[in-house]
Amino acid sequence: MSIPFATVVEQVQQLSVEEKSLLQRLLEKYLREDRRAEIYQHYLDTKTQEDQLEFTRDLSKLKCLLEESP
Repeated sequence: MSIPFATVVEQVQQLSVEEKSLLQRLLEKYLREDRRAEIYQHYLDTKTQEDQLEFTRDLSKLKCLLEESP
C-alpha cells in the first residue's frame, strides 16, 4: 500500500506538536539505520573488490594491467 507523499505531508501537518516531535525522532532513527546499512553495503562491495586488486610498482606490469582493463 503506497500513500501519495502529499497526503503524508497533509497528515503530518494535522499532528500535535508532541506527535510531530516523536515522528521527527523516528525519522532520524530510520535515516541513521538506512545510512548504516548503505555504509555496510559499500564496505562489503569494497571487500569483494579487494580480492580482485593487484598492486605493483613495476611500470611495465602497470601498463599491461591498464591495457587489460575494460
